[in-house]
This record gives sequence, C-alpha cells and structure tokens, in this order.
Amino acid sequence: MPKALCLFSLVASILVVSLFLLDAVAGLAGMTSLAPLGYASLMMDITFVVLGGILIYLSWSTYREQR
Repeated sequence: MPKALCLFSLVASILVVSLFLLDAVAGLAGMTSLAPLGYASLMMDITFVVLGGILIYLSWSTYREQR
C-alpha cells in the first residue's frame, strides 16, 4: 500500500507541475486563451511548479527507499 501511495503522489504532482507550467508558459507567450487556468498569477504558477517539483523529489526518493 505505501508504494501505491508514493506512485499516486508522484503522478499527481507531475500533473500539477505540468498544468501550472503550461499555464505560465502560455501566459508569458501571450496566448492566455490557451492557458488552462487563465494565467491568473505568475507568482502562483511559479510557486506551484517549485512545490510540485519538491513533491516529485520526495515521492521518488520515498518510493526508492521502499524497494
């Protein structure tokens, strides 16, 4: 069960990072109609990308320890 939770956390954090990264890139490129969150705030996008990256690292390292 702990391995499944680590993998679920890894997948969820990858989705969060990709969603907010796409939002930031589309917003900065001037294509706000393509931004999934409407490019509400660049600071929010950067924060969620960084925190999602930290969660990816923590999930991956915990999964490796459980093998």
